[in-house]
Amino acid sequence: MGITPYYNRNSISLLYRYRSFNGYDGQSHSLFPSGGSFFIPARSQDSPLTNHAGNPNDYELYRSLEIRGKYFINSKLEINAILPYVSNSERYNGYTSSISNMGDVNLYAGYHVVQKLEDDFKQQLIAGAGIKLPTGKNDFKNTAGIRYSSLMQAGTGSTDGFVYLNYMVGLGKFGASLNTSYKVNGTNSRDEGIANSTTSFLNIFYVQRIGKDVQIMPSAQFFYEYSGGEKYKGQKTGEHVMNNLMGGAGIDIFYKNMSLNAGLQKNIWEAETDHPMSAGKVYVGISYNF
Repeated sequence: MGITPYYNRNSISLLYRYRSFNGYDGQSHSLFPSGGSFFIPARSQDSPLTNHAGNPNDYELYRSLEIRGKYFINSKLEINAILPYVSNSERYNGYTSSISNMGDVNLYAGYHVVQKLEDDFKQQLIAGAGIKLPTGKNDFKNTAGIRYSSLMQAGTGSTDGFVYLNYMVGLGKFGASLNTSYKVNGTNSRDEGIANSTTSFLNIFYVQRIGKDVQIMPSAQFFYEYSGGEKYKGQKTGEHVMNNLMGGAGIDIFYKNMSLNAGLQKNIWEAETDHPMSAGKVYVGISYNF
């Protein structure tokens, strides 16, 4: 999101995120694969667990319904919290499983290093840090008693830390924001973990006002992520390595104290992997600002 009419305002939001991995290298990649559900499905843990073997109908779907809160301690310092309910699904060789539960809570704080928002040329730089707590269930099993893989679980079981920078600039009706973060991941009680990761999100937007109370902000969006994948006893396993770039479009609509936002991104490029490849992601949210 760019520089909004609600800067330095407290907010509470409801955000729904959907991410799809489908199709292997050389195959087509569907954002909404056949048999998958965009919305949270019922739990299904009866299927056997099998390895991936290049079936074009295989997929992994990750969903998160999040309550997000932001509160300003003063004009420069904000604190944030994310409380997620997650639902993950996988389909391998015709067998589908789905789990749902509360996920890992995120707590973080941001300091507004630069805050120049009054003139036609606007700038804002926020530096922050936070922690992800192991509040999500981490021992989901199928009915045969076999535990699902780490990323299929509702939580990682580890305590992780992260730092981030968010720079936003606007000139007249045009603007851009760049958010980049680096995450240091811990390990859980089973000596499992995820390699440290980095993400960057670029949002180029245009502001159109309609009357006194309405503002519409369409945007072009680009997202890059990298992670060395899963680790066991401190060693990378080669599973779920992430190195991909996505691009798409989004829109933010502001009306008085309310805002709606939505976006869709499709995969542009991804490094070679033997897992179902990133197909894209969708998000939609609503916020109340006070």
